[in-house]
Parts: sequence; C-alpha cells; structure tokens
Amino acid sequence: METLDQPTVALKTDYLCPERVKVLGRCTAAYAEVLTPSALAFVAALHRHFEARRRELLQRRVQRRAEFAAGRLPDFLAETKQLRESDWKVAELPTDLLDRRVEITGPTERKMIINALNSGAKVFMADCEDSLAPTWDNVVQGQINLRDAVRRTISLETPAKTYRLNERTATLMVRPRGWHLPEKHVLVDGEEVSGALFDFGLYFFHNAHELVARGTGPYFYLPKLESYLEARLWNEVFEFAQWELKIPKGTIKATVLIETLPAAFETNEILWELRQHSAGLNCGRWDYIFSYIKTLGARPQYRLPDRSQVTMTVPNMAAYVRLVIDTCHRRGVHAMGGMAAQIPIKDNPADNAIALDKVHNDKVREATLGHDGTWVAHPALVPVALEVFDKLMPQPNQIDKPRSEQPLPSAAELLQAPEGTITEDGMRQNIDVALRYLGAWIGGNGCVPLYNLMEDAATAEISRVQLWQWLHTPETELADGRAITPELYRELLQDVVDKLRREVGEDTYQEYYRSAVHLLDRLVTADQCADFLTLPAYEVLA
Repeated sequence: METLDQPTVALKTDYLCPERVKVLGRCTAAYAEVLTPSALAFVAALHRHFEARRRELLQRRVQRRAEFAAGRLPDFLAETKQLRESDWKVAELPTDLLDRRVEITGPTERKMIINALNSGAKVFMADCEDSLAPTWDNVVQGQINLRDAVRRTISLETPAKTYRLNERTATLMVRPRGWHLPEKHVLVDGEEVSGALFDFGLYFFHNAHELVARGTGPYFYLPKLESYLEARLWNEVFEFAQWELKIPKGTIKATVLIETLPAAFETNEILWELRQHSAGLNCGRWDYIFSYIKTLGARPQYRLPDRSQVTMTVPNMAAYVRLVIDTCHRRGVHAMGGMAAQIPIKDNPADNAIALDKVHNDKVREATLGHDGTWVAHPALVPVALEVFDKLMPQPNQIDKPRSEQPLPSAAELLQAPEGTITEDGMRQNIDVALRYLGAWIGGNGCVPLYNLMEDAATAEISRVQLWQWLHTPETELADGRAITPELYRELLQDVVDKLRREVGEDTYQEYYRSAVHLLDRLVTADQCADFLTLPAYEVLA
C-alpha cells in the first residue's frame, strides 16, 4: 500500500497522546491528523470498557475448540430455541442500504478506494481485515484514505492518470479486523489494543458525524464472529460509541459475515443481538470452509477433498446458504452472497470469457436461491454481476420473496463432508498458494493476484488447514493410493519452494518467502491446528 511522503515528527507521549496511551509506530504529519489526542482517547475508552470482555470471549473460543476436539459437535443452541422460533424482525434499514445487489471489496489503498467507489457497484466494502496486511503504515494510511473518501476529497496523481471520485459513487462500508487480532503499535495502560477496536474507533470518531451529515451513516462488516455473545459485544461497542459522540442509537448498521462453522448455528441469535444495528448476514464462503476444517479437525468423517471440489453446490455448503437466506428473510434483512474472486485475463480472451462465464453462472445461482446481493473483487466483474441481478431481481432486494418450503437444514446437513478425492496437484496447489500469499503478506500486500484470482488471507488459511488435516487425519490417501505422510508433504514442499525460489530470485526469497516457508511448515506439521496464520505472521510484520 502507498504511503504519502510526509516529514516525520517526534511523537511526544506527554503531548500528542492522552495519559497512559503510547503510540509505538512512526508518526508523520499526515498520521498525526488522524492520531489526534481526542481520537486516541476515544480508542482508549473503547479499550478500557471492552478489552476484558473481548479477552473472555477469546478464551471461550479456546474452550469450545477443546470441546470440539474432544468429540462434541456444533449444534443449534437449546437455550435459545424459543428465540429462534419467535417472530421478530430487525430494525428498519436506511435508504442507501436497501439495494445492495452488487458489492465490491478491497483494501483501503487509495487507488483501490477511488476505483471501487467509481465502479458502478452499489456498495464498496473497504477492508481493514483479510485483504490488508496490517503494517503500521497500511493501517494508518488506510484511515487517512477513508477520511478523505468520506469527505470526497480523495484523489491520486500518477504519471499515467489522475484519479478522482465520480459524482455518483457506491455506499461505503468498512470491515475492521476480527476480535482475535491485536494492534501492536498502540498501547493503552501498557496493553496492546484490539485491532478491531482500533480500526472501528478511528473510523467512527473521525467520520460518523460527517457521514450522517451527508445522508448516509457509519456502516460496517463484522468478520470472524463465532457466537452471538461476540455479536453482543459489538452491539455494546456500537451503543457506547453512539452515546459518546451523541449520535442516535441505531445509526450504525453492520452486516455480519457468517464465515465460521459455530456462527452458522447461531444466525438468528446474532441478528437478535444486533437487531437495532443489523444490516444482515453474508456468506463468507472461503473462511467458512477454513473454519469447518479447524472446528472438526482430524476426524476422518469430516476430511475434505481438494479445495476445487468443495463448491457452493455440495450438500453442506448448499445447506449453509439456505440457512443464511432463510434466517435473514425471516428477520427482514439482507442475505448477501459470496465473492467472485476472478480478475481479467487480459492476454487470453478465450480464458477470460470462460472465467466471466463462471462468474455469471455463480451469480445466477445466488440470485435464484434468494440472495439480495453479491460480492466481486474487481471492477470488471461489476457489470457481469449487475446484469444477472438486474434481470433476476428487478426490485431492490428479495427480502419479501416467499420463503422456501424446504425444511431448514439440520445440524447433520451442515456438518456433512462433501465427497471427493485428494490429489497431488491439490496438495501442490495448497502449498504454492499459501507460500505465495504469505510472502506477499509479509511484504506488506494483503490483496494478491494469484493464477487469475484476487486472493486474501482466507485463501492461505484454507490452503494450510487442508494440508494440516490431510497430514493429521488417519489413513488419508491420495486418489492414486499413496499415503499422505510427512515425507510426501516435505517432498512436495521442497519442489514448490525450489520453483518459487528460481522465479522470485534469491534476494526476494530471503527477504519475504524464507519466513513464509518456515511459518507454513510449522503450522502444517504442528500437533494442533493453529487458530489463525495471521497471528504468528503478524509477529514478523513491520
């Protein structure tokens, strides 16, 4: 991500920072405009009010993981059965969130923000999470870019082109980091602040009043939730933030990504907790597959085949989609579809046509099932997705469409592993993609084009947990009958590394990819499946 040249200024904690707040990252004149004493005081207040509860909920995740490892399976909660069966709806949506037929996503890089807002999509989700490598410069420059975008002063001069906003732009939403990620460059009372509260706090503090004055509002996507209690915490954060800045309750709207297996069993409960602030749910398909493996572990009956075979039409994924759509429409709110990660293949028109046809067919599936909108990763895909939803959903959304007469999915349907095979090519692809993404991420880039797809951290997560599962599940074999052993994995790893090393050159390999190789190997061969690769990777990030 770009960093605008600014003179570095001394960061005096007794002047620029409130009491017991310390900023460890560098401060330029531009950074100081968003890292103001009042903004840092607001972040500190969020930390002091909610950090203890955040840590309790993270510990609860650990306890649930241990229960799942011991044989317990995720299921619908008995204690909230009455809530699921009751009739209620979330609060009314603002006008600019009624039609979300196509949303584009990408990191908070300046050029990306301008192009995405100008893309013709209805919504742009500016991502502080999976598509952003959270270097200090990326994080703070992203906040500067968002501030300028809200005020419509954002621009970028390059030798080839000047980038400015069109008169009509997409509605802006922001995805902060998940509850699990810290921001190591800011300390409050000697503790690292939550990345989620830092991202949310700075954006909300600087922009909430401006957004409301412009006829929109502070809108968010919430990632990686694993329970309704984590949604409750976000709701409490929203209420506190609105009270502190004297903004009416319910002004904040948030869409929750259902991208963990435990959260799929608590969709009604999550909407209930956020009912004054809810803008619906989203099918975060790649992270959902990652969470499926992480939750169910090395039990043979839940072993997944090659990632290319785990499509949205296999039974467990289809059940997950059906559950999200039914839950949202019953509660009067949007059910958003998944990501089309394809990017244009400019040097091969035939392959490009095939890729666009895949996107078209996937969006037809989503619109036909009842989704109220969908995601794309590149501006070139916006017209493709718009054409499908304009034809199949001429109204702003499908919330009022009669619900399916199919019974809601059972726990068994959500847990059923799809059939398929594991191949050497599948293993190689997982190793290769994980290493290429991790190397780019360590280099500061979290949104990486790989093999004509725009990949983010979820892709690397799926890749490494599949390798872990195949290596640790008893009697796992390739389709050709060979056992998947540490020796086979290491042989394929060495082949991939040798090829990558020749391709990127020795200097680049040593600077970025050497660490990626060691990290991936450690995660894949560990006895326990690590929660997130971004946690140990963050330790080597600037």
